[in-house]
Amino acid sequence: MKQSFSSVLLITFFLLPVYAGATDGGIDSLRESSKAFAHVAESTSPSVALLRVEGSAQPQAAPPSRSPFDDDFLRRFFGGQLPPGTQPRQSPQSRRVVGQGSGFVFAVDDGLVKDTTYLLTNNHVVENADKITVTFPDGREFDAKVTGRDPKSDVAVVEIATADIPALPMADSSELVVGEWVVAIGNPFGLSHTLTVGVVSAKGRTGIGINDYEDFIQTDAAINPGNSGGPLVNLDGDVVGINTAIFSRSGGSMGIGFAIPSTLAKGIAEQLIENGSVTRGHLGVVIQPLTADLAESFDIEPGKGILVGQVSPDSPADKGGIEAGDIIVAYDGKPVSDIGAFRNRVAATKPGARQKLTVLREGKTLNLSIRIGQLDEEAQVASNDTASASDLGLTVQTLTPAIAEELGVEAGTGVVVSNVVPGSAAATTGLRRGAVILEVNRKAVASPRDFERAVDAAGTSKRILLLVSQNGTQRFVALSW
Repeated sequence: MKQSFSSVLLITFFLLPVYAGATDGGIDSLRESSKAFAHVAESTSPSVALLRVEGSAQPQAAPPSRSPFDDDFLRRFFGGQLPPGTQPRQSPQSRRVVGQGSGFVFAVDDGLVKDTTYLLTNNHVVENADKITVTFPDGREFDAKVTGRDPKSDVAVVEIATADIPALPMADSSELVVGEWVVAIGNPFGLSHTLTVGVVSAKGRTGIGINDYEDFIQTDAAINPGNSGGPLVNLDGDVVGINTAIFSRSGGSMGIGFAIPSTLAKGIAEQLIENGSVTRGHLGVVIQPLTADLAESFDIEPGKGILVGQVSPDSPADKGGIEAGDIIVAYDGKPVSDIGAFRNRVAATKPGARQKLTVLREGKTLNLSIRIGQLDEEAQVASNDTASASDLGLTVQTLTPAIAEELGVEAGTGVVVSNVVPGSAAATTGLRRGAVILEVNRKAVASPRDFERAVDAAGTSKRILLLVSQNGTQRFVALSW
């Protein structure tokens, strides 16, 4: 018993110095981190501005009905509000609103004008602005004007008549890694030049539903209303993104914020400065994710590539040899797996440039050279001839000229779905009455009898691949039963 007690004491005495040393080292490490954040604040804050925006808004006749999903929503960080203690006169057509956002001076390579400073911000901050006042930490104020706006990416540039405000360098946001420290700077709730710290929670967030072109950086750095348009910077003080939106139940930060990557924003901003507008590349395809079911139908590994559902006639894709059913696995030599990211890469390509696309077609790899085009930003009848696929839960009929004209499709190029059983395999994939089935297992069908034979040919596999035209868009649908 005595021997055991002595052993415990001995271990304790040896552990105490080690523990104390570890504690001191941890505090020293925290002090160094604190100094790093303080340095970021000191070096970047002079370039970050509070934007006060005055404009007009159309009144709503009545508030929209509340959705049961309104507790979870994406909020941008800019909301119009009336100045405290005032109640301006309002006409029946419009009302005066005042709001606040953020912006920052950034370095540009081309399009510079003498004695002019450019600030990056969000389009939704300035889109309805009649007057913009920019205030810097040293108290200087400037009247600003909009250089250009791009609603599709939510990027905007404003300019002020001065040349002595330091610009923040723009980092290559593609080099960010998940877990990296980042700092958000802005003016939340009008509390000017606030700094918060967090990490990169995720990269390449698409399909959020905020912008047409999305490639968001997700961060847990606290950002709130008024941060919109402010910079997200790394520990070197270089801009990696523009704070744009949050996912919130309360309207305040819940640790899920989104920022537009600096590389995307910079390219758009420089076009706005040089041309006042944005020109985007155009391919002319309708694409869809390669789900596990579709991947199995095409005999390809899931998660590699995206599926071409439709090719527009006379489009760059059509002229370059892309076909519906092709699986795009690489663009400009870089792998493709996400629809949003692929769309962004095509849009960022200069119109007229040639790009190499690698596609899989019926098990073969093809390298196609496509000349990218320019995106145009402004762009019930019965029949006795039917067939039923009860296992799938749908009935099809002949696509007569009258039905084809009503649906806006070419007659004789498929069969039309006349009925879908609720809860069936067909219903769960989104097939609806009026959809046109063009192919079954990669073979064209021109009549209900063709369709019936193709389904029967599936045999015991109980799986078929359909090419469907619905609401003017083609897509592939994998059905299992």
